[in-house]
Amino acid sequence: MKNIVLLMKDSLRKTIFDAKTLKRLEDFGNVYINDCDQDPDSDRVKRLIKDAHIIITSWGCPTLDKYILDSAPNVELVAHAAGTVKGIVSDSLWDRGIRVTGSAKAIGIGVAETALGFTIASLKNMWRLSKNTREGEWALGKEDVREVYDVNIGVIGAGRAGRHYIELIKNFDVNILLYDPTIDDNTANKMGVKKVELEKIFKESDVLSIHAPSIPETDHMVNANTLAMMKDDAIIINTARGSIIDEDALIIELKKGRLFTCIDVTDPEPPSKDHPFRTLPNVILTPHIAGAVNNGLYRIGNYVAEEIALYEAGEDMDGEILREELESLA
Repeated sequence: MKNIVLLMKDSLRKTIFDAKTLKRLEDFGNVYINDCDQDPDSDRVKRLIKDAHIIITSWGCPTLDKYILDSAPNVELVAHAAGTVKGIVSDSLWDRGIRVTGSAKAIGIGVAETALGFTIASLKNMWRLSKNTREGEWALGKEDVREVYDVNIGVIGAGRAGRHYIELIKNFDVNILLYDPTIDDNTANKMGVKKVELEKIFKESDVLSIHAPSIPETDHMVNANTLAMMKDDAIIINTARGSIIDEDALIIELKKGRLFTCIDVTDPEPPSKDHPFRTLPNVILTPHIAGAVNNGLYRIGNYVAEEIALYEAGEDMDGEILREELESLA
């Protein structure tokens, strides 16, 4: 029987792994949990994983470096029950042949669903109509309603969240444009989208949904120049990372009243209490809820259990991450 160690603090573990999922993990080996309710430091991790074969990490866990891994010669697999693995992995881990899987797909489902909700509600002008009806109006703003029909939906980034958003939006009769330099035309065609260059996606999108990773190449990708290209009444949705948008440039355009935006992420988070995003009428601001929140966190635990099942069966893991992929990941 293999030893499976859940490293995250106990209160976090309870929000990700319900009793059913923990029971499923027990089918694969002996399950050990970190019963301390503080994020584990390196020394505690060393003690917890000395006999481990499978390590399950999450938010608050330290980098699995040489100092830690020297104490755990039997580790075969690290399953990360959270977002990016960049704070968890190290060269020492890769050098030892330890395999890594992440939960980006599980989190990306929630992100894509949120972006779809923003898309529908914004095109239908629900935000403004709701405000108007509360204030005693009825049809004011109805003339600005657009259906999710024959509009251009621009998607920046075809990672896990971006691809799931594309699958969801394909259920509507819309034109889907994709900007992602890592995707070739053939792959885009198979996805049912039209690959375009960055300038074109800003010029032609009625809705622009951002799903790019936060890497140097995407820093302030949405800026004064690209925003100036956008159509009047275009909708920008950002459920990715705040660093992708030059917020000062976006605020200037929003104050002109010609764009509408749904912002779930800012840079930094949270935004200041006097930040214009909080008061501008053409901004919907939510507190980073697009990914996994509350009961949605259990999807991550279930996904990790599925990955371990695939690993134990000798099959390809859905979320496996290779060292050479790391630079392009969120």
